[in-house]
Amino acid sequence: MQMTTQTSLLKRPRPPVSRISISLPDELQIALDGMVNERGYESRSQAINDMLRQQLIEHKRQTSDEVLVGTITILYDNGTRGLQEKIADLQYHYLEEVISSLHVNLVGKQTMEVMLVQGPAAKVQKVADEMITLRGVITGRLQLLAALMPPIHS
Repeated sequence: MQMTTQTSLLKRPRPPVSRISISLPDELQIALDGMVNERGYESRSQAINDMLRQQLIEHKRQTSDEVLVGTITILYDNGTRGLQEKIADLQYHYLEEVISSLHVNLVGKQTMEVMLVQGPAAKVQKVADEMITLRGVITGRLQLLAALMPPIHS
C-alpha cells in the first residue's frame, strides 16, 4: 500500500504549460547558456522561469500596499551642486520611511548611499523614484523584502 501511494504521487500530472518563443541577440544567448551551466539549471526554460518568477514577485512587492522593509541604494556624483542637500532633504521629508542611511565616498567623486527603508511598498517605491531620478544620481535600485522590522518604540 505504501509503495502504491508513493508511485501515484510520482505520476501526478503537471500543470499545463504554454510555449512562447523569444529572440535573443547572440551575446545574450551565450551569457544565458553560461549561467544555465554554471548554476546547474536543467534547461534554458528553467532558468528563464526562475528569472521571470523573481521579477514578477519583485513587481508585486513594489506595487502592493503591504508594509515591507528594504534598501534604496544609489550611486551619485558628489560634485553635483546641491545634490547631497536634496538627498538629505528627501530623507527628512520621508522620515517615517527612511529608517537609517549610510554613505561611502568612492574614488572619482562618486558616493554610494544605502538607505534602510520600511513602509507600504508603493510609498517606498515613490521615495526610491524621487531619489534615483535626482540630477547627478548615476544609478539606483530599490530592493524590498517581505519582512518587517520590530517597532522602535512600544
